[in-house]
Amino acid sequence: MNIYVGNLSYGSTEDSLRNLFESYGVVDTVSIITDRQTGRSRGFGFVEMPNDEEAKAAIASLDNKEFEGRVLRVNEARPKPERRSNYNNW
Repeated sequence: MNIYVGNLSYGSTEDSLRNLFESYGVVDTVSIITDRQTGRSRGFGFVEMPNDEEAKAAIASLDNKEFEGRVLRVNEARPKPERRSNYNNW
């Protein structure tokens, strides 16, 4: 399951986020989204956990909990919408 984690502290790292979620089960990947131009965190990221039950337990436990000075927003990530290409409009 892909999990959205919002309202992250700008100082949060992928390692600290991984450690937080690993207390609920196996974590496949962690990514904190950064601004392309500045490289600074955009304040949200994604955690992927292979076991849905562990992922649901993490979501239930961590949503609205404080982490590194911020109250997290944690829920199942929505699928990324397909981007339409403008090349078809020529």
